[in-house]
Parts: sequence; structure tokens; C-alpha cells
Amino acid sequence: MGKRKTKEEATQASASTASSRKKEKKTAEPLESRLYGEPVPAEEARERWLERYDKKKKSKNARGSGGNKKEDTDEEVLLARCHYRQAEVDGCIFNLNDDAYVKGEEGKPNYIGRIVELFETTDGEPYFTAQWFFKAEDTVIGKDHSSLIDSRRVFLSNMRDDNPLDCIVSKIQIAQVSPNMDLVAKQRTIPSSCDLYYDMSYSPTYSTFANLSIESTRAGSETSSTISSEVSFDGAEGECKPVSEKSSSISLPTKPEIALLDLYSGCGAMSTGLCLGAAISGINLVTRWAVDLNQYACESLRLNHPETVVRNETAENFLALLKKWEQLCRKFSLLKADEDVENLEEKEEEEEEEEDDDDDDEGDEKDDEFSEEVFEVEKILGICFGDPNESQKKGLYFKVRWKGYGPSEDTWEPFGGLGDCKERLCEFVEDGYRSKILPLPGDVDVICGGPPCQGISGFNRFRNVEAPLDDPKNHQMVVFMDIVEYLKPKFVLMENVVDILKFAQGFLGRYAIGRLVAMNYQARLGLLAAGCYGLPQFRMRVFLWGARPTEKLPQYPLPTHEVVVRGGIPNEFERNTVAFDEDQPCKLEKALLLGDAISDLPSVTNFESRDEMPYSKAPKTDFQKYIRLSRNELGVFASRCQSSQKAMLFDHCPLQLNEDDYQRVCRIPKKKGANFRDLPGVLVRPDNVVEWDKSVERVFLPSGKPLVPDYAMSFVRGTSTKPFGRLWWDETVPTVVTRAEPHNQIILHPEQDRVLTIRENARLQGFLDFYKLCGPVKERYIQVGNAVAVPVARALGYALGLAYRGICDEEPLLVLPQKFPNSLKRVPSESIEDDVNS
Repeated sequence: MGKRKTKEEATQASASTASSRKKEKKTAEPLESRLYGEPVPAEEARERWLERYDKKKKSKNARGSGGNKKEDTDEEVLLARCHYRQAEVDGCIFNLNDDAYVKGEEGKPNYIGRIVELFETTDGEPYFTAQWFFKAEDTVIGKDHSSLIDSRRVFLSNMRDDNPLDCIVSKIQIAQVSPNMDLVAKQRTIPSSCDLYYDMSYSPTYSTFANLSIESTRAGSETSSTISSEVSFDGAEGECKPVSEKSSSISLPTKPEIALLDLYSGCGAMSTGLCLGAAISGINLVTRWAVDLNQYACESLRLNHPETVVRNETAENFLALLKKWEQLCRKFSLLKADEDVENLEEKEEEEEEEEDDDDDDEGDEKDDEFSEEVFEVEKILGICFGDPNESQKKGLYFKVRWKGYGPSEDTWEPFGGLGDCKERLCEFVEDGYRSKILPLPGDVDVICGGPPCQGISGFNRFRNVEAPLDDPKNHQMVVFMDIVEYLKPKFVLMENVVDILKFAQGFLGRYAIGRLVAMNYQARLGLLAAGCYGLPQFRMRVFLWGARPTEKLPQYPLPTHEVVVRGGIPNEFERNTVAFDEDQPCKLEKALLLGDAISDLPSVTNFESRDEMPYSKAPKTDFQKYIRLSRNELGVFASRCQSSQKAMLFDHCPLQLNEDDYQRVCRIPKKKGANFRDLPGVLVRPDNVVEWDKSVERVFLPSGKPLVPDYAMSFVRGTSTKPFGRLWWDETVPTVVTRAEPHNQIILHPEQDRVLTIRENARLQGFLDFYKLCGPVKERYIQVGNAVAVPVARALGYALGLAYRGICDEEPLLVLPQKFPNSLKRVPSESIEDDVNS
């Protein structure tokens, strides 16, 4: 999947819509139209529009400042006799760079375009070239989510078409304004006299919304009668400061740590990879906070990242807590006072009063137990939203250490029930503010996360196709964006399954982009396959970048390895797949295979239970040498987590199969492609459907159950080869799964009678061997299966680092350094800059 055909461009629906905007003269009463004034001097015209005067030239449908190949469509150029600066249509004078309505197709609204060229063809026909604006509903956001965007906001594209002059309908006033995260301040900059305004560009290529390049603005263009507001480039908060190709500001940031918040973090694979990649690019990205509902995943992340504040709670409660925390910080004069929270304590006491009344009986029992003993708060230890002991109880809760009692007697108490302990509360808030136990708006540089959308799963028979966001199982997409909106980080990276682009015409994916753009974030959508970055599994996932208008929009790293192409991507989003175009020169490494990843691991049985064991073999491949690196050798996380002196292998134990399944697995031949079909009593028909071999008696296990279960024969109507399937050394695994049962998936070890171990799955996901997992065996499989492939996150982290430092260009794709990551030590910023510029 390292390359793709450029002809696939035709499948991009948005691009097709734009390219169809070339108009034909209508049969209705024509408008009076003519080119107006004196022609542009011939020498100047040839210099500005050479392709119009050279028969050998071909035009590009997207002749814009970005010069992006993926929007280019070869077509014959309309040759010109001469060019003009003005035209007259139905008595109205139009100048170059005026904006106008252009006739739409029959029964459809008019298009909106900028007049960037006026010319007479060699046949004597008057023509103009339009550079198109997109309304939100015409972009990837679509009609379902266009209401998220201001109805007066449009987006300038690089797409251009030649049209007969009489296709111009009327002039329209479109103002260019500065992008601003402060939506109220932005509204003040929009001239009241304009019809529409724009502050970003849009490209169907990777569904990109981005800052306007300098070439896309009107600077240096002809005088225009269209309104254009002042665009400030002074680098003020919320405004766009362009970075020149040879910017003198390129250097490592003065901030020693770049703070990352990992939402729906799982065991931390995504943030781990991002930090590794950012380190290679010269950025010290640190996961300061992580949030996940799974207790065991939180334990794993905390074990491997002691520098991280890990919170085991729902994302909804986390967001509510952040808002309460900000109020507390204001209350104790750590932030600027806010009238809305001056009476926070009184409000909270009122909110908690009813709950306190409900707990009177419980309180009476405590009073009886402890007689008339008085409880005094010694110290406040923690904070959360919602009673940890009663999930239905909302509100602010604090973990309290009582004077005269030990840790075993610590309790969680509601804010309104703490009594007169303002001094202790003030100490806790001041200490927490200094140590940043919770992020405040402005504290977070990067937010990453993969909000679960279980409502789109194919296993869910009750999926809400008409209104996916009404399904509570999809609500985390909304919560993720609400947290982004509250904290306003510099960068956002959202990961999800490809189904968010398949289900209900990509409803959830479009919503995610719409929310970011509505918040004035730049946005870019791409699909990356794990195998393309040095793993023996395919595993396609969606990644959505977001960046404030003050930042560079991160690129997508192009593949480093070749893998087998697999389907399943909707046609409309096929061009969002990150890959080299067919005509691009590239040298890809061979695809990694299962043997490359796990052939050095010790042999274990179905009954292995050790969580630690020594290596018994030396590494055989470059992958195995890398995956065994210690924290010290890695150069990242080394000082933050203790590592054993002797290298040990963690989590190399399989899910222990029950006796019946173990007996079945033992009968599966040790050969490529083996599965339940190789067991006695099974016939495979010419149409690849299995049936019972009636010439032999059915074989039964000692338990009395059949060797070949009925469910294996009927799975996918008898056509599947997955039940009890054995992997082989020279294969690339489709994807790592969360469940280790072999009943309907190919997960058996090539030569050992068991399923792949936790560690073998972890290697297929790119976890380094020192990354130890916590929890029961099944829970550890879930953590690994749900993780983002670490090498993919590492490549994205490298791109993030370049964007953070402002040394990436406007192109959507980035070529990684040769043999990436050939060195995991921090690279001097000068060498990175030289590599990028070259």
C-alpha cells in the first residue's frame, strides 16, 4: 500500500463536484457580457499567463499556490488572443479579483468564485477563470453538519475553472478576516457590509482546512471593488503569523516541556509513540495527564509513565472536574477573579445539601459507631467529580485524610460536607495549581485520543443510522470535542476506526472535522496503515489533525514499508489514504512479516503463567534488536522509570484455552494456512463451502463434545477459514484483536499449540519489550488490541515536532528520513532543519 494510482482522483467526491463547475452557455435569454477596457499589454500577459500563449502547455485544474498534485487534472488549455483587467456583465463592471456568483447547474444554487483571469480565446470567445469558494455544506463537513459553521463563512480553494463570461451572475462582497480562536473577537473583525467572509482555505485532498497561504491572499493583486478587511500578521494571540521558508525563528522551543493530554488513553500507546517521534524531531513532548475508564489500562500507563497524572474516570466527569478546578483556582485568587464563581462555595453547598440529607441515616450510623468523637481534616489528598463509591452521585468530591487516622481510613467527601476546613482546602488547591495536577485552559499544548464509538460497530444490531450522535454509545465523540473546546490546545490528534467514515455516509468523521473547524482549528484527515510504518500487521486507522491558526498544520508521514493493499475504505475517502502516488519516486522497505517480529521469543505452552522470564535467544532481525532496546538505550523515558539491571521479557504468556479447545488446537497441522478444515470429518466443496464428510464417523473429544464444532462449520455460511486458523512466519497479520479465543479468528502460533501471547501481540503493535502491562490476562489482551500502533504514533509525533517548530511546509505529506527511525537520540535542531529544507 506504499503507492496508489493517480487516476483514483476521480473518486474524490468533493473534487469531482468542484471540477464539474465548468459551465456551458444556457439556452435562456443570455446576459449582455463583454470584455471591457484596454487589453493587458502583450508582454505582461505572456509573463503572467504563459500557458495561454503556448500550444505545448497543459493546464492544471488546481493551479493554486499550494501546487498540490492531488488536485491536478490534466486538460487542454484554452489558448488566448489577449487578456483584460475588466469585464462588463449585464451593465456591471467586474475587475480581476472580484468575487461573484457563477451560474450553477440546472436547478442547483449558484457557485461562488473569484475572477482571477479575464481573456479572449483564439476563437474570439470571452472567458474568465474562477477560483472557487466552498460553503461548509460543499466540503467534507457536508449538509448534516453545516449548521456547526457560521452561515456566512466560506472557504477559498485552489481549484480553478475556465468559464464563458456570461456565466457570471452578479457581484458578491466577500471579506477576508484573520483566523482567531476567540470567536467573539473574530466576529468584531467581520465588516457588516459584506455578504460572506473567509479566513481559511479548503482542499479536498486529505479534507484539509488550513491557513491561507500568502499567495492565496489579495496582496499585490489588482485593485478590487470587493470588500477586504485588514488582515493582521503581527503574531498576536489568535491571529495568523506566516513562517517564511527561511524563517529566522526556527529553533528549539524555549519551553522545556511540551505538555500532552492523552484522552481515552488505554495503556498509553498513542502518547508513548508521539513522545518518541517528537523526541527524534527535537521536541520534548511529555504526557502530563491521561484519562481512561479502564482501571487496568490506567495501572499499566502509570507503571510505565510515572511522570504522568493518570485519572481513572469517565471523560464526562473529567471535563466537569476541569471546570470546577478552574473555579476553585479563581476562588483562591490563583487566577483572575470571575463574577460567575465568586459564590462558588455557597452554590456547591446548596447542590450538596440534598445529598447530605439523603445520607443522614448513614451519618447517624457513623455517629453511633464513633460516639461523640469529633473528626478533623488533617489533609486533602485528591479531587474528583462524582462520588467514587456511588457512580450516580455527581458533584465535587475530595479525598480526605482525617487527623488521628491512617491511610486505611481515608474517605471521599462532597465539597459541601467538608465543614470549616477552608485552610486545608486552600493548601490543596495552591499545591495542585503549582504542580498542575489538572490542566487549566492554556496549560495543554497537545491533546490526543481515540474516543470510542461503539454505536457504529457491525456487531450492534440496533445502530442508529439516521442520527448516530443520539446513540449514547457514540457520545464520546462529542465529549472529546467539548474537552478540546474547553482547553484549546495548540494541536489535536484524534484516532478512530475506519468505520467512522463508513457508517451513515461518514457522519461521525464529518462531525469531528466540523467541530474543529467551527472552533477555528485547521484540520486534516488521513488514513494510515500500521504495516506501512514497519509492523507485520495491516491495521488501517483514521487520524484527524487539528491545529490552532497560530500554528503549522502537521503533515502525514508517508509510508516507509510496502504492504499488501486491503479494501474497506469508502470511495469518497479513498484519496485520504496516506500513500505515495504511482508516479512519485520512492524506495520502500519490504513489508515486515510475522517471523521478523516474534521468531526470537522463547517457546511457551498453553499453560504458561509466568509474567517475567529471561530471553533464551539472541535477536535475529533489525526489528527484534530495536524492540528489545532498554529505556537507557532508547534515550527517552530513561530517567523517569526504573528498569531492571537484567533484561527480562514481560507478558509472554497466552490466554489458557479450555481443555476442549486445547485438544482441537493440538490437532491443527503445523503448516501454512491450516485451520479447522484440516480436521477429520470436514469436506471442502469446489465453491469453498464446507460440509460434513458423511463417509467417516464424526470425531469426538474425551469430554464428549465434537472435535469440529458446529459453529466453525456454519461461520460466515461455511465459507470462512478463520476458526482455529494457524498463522505462518511469512505472513502479515490483518490486525491485532482484543479477544484471544480462536473460534472465529486466525491467532494460533505457527508451530506451538496455543494462541499468540500478550507479548507477541504487543510486538505486532510495536510496544517495546520493556513496556509491562497490568491486570488479568484477558485485560492485557484488551489493552494491546485497543492500542494505537506505536510506530504509527511515532511517525506522527515526528511530524508534530516539525509542525510545532514551524519547519514543515503546506503540503499534506511528509517524507520521513531514510531508515526512520535510524537513531532514537535527540537530533540537533540544525540537522533536522537542513533535512526538511532539502
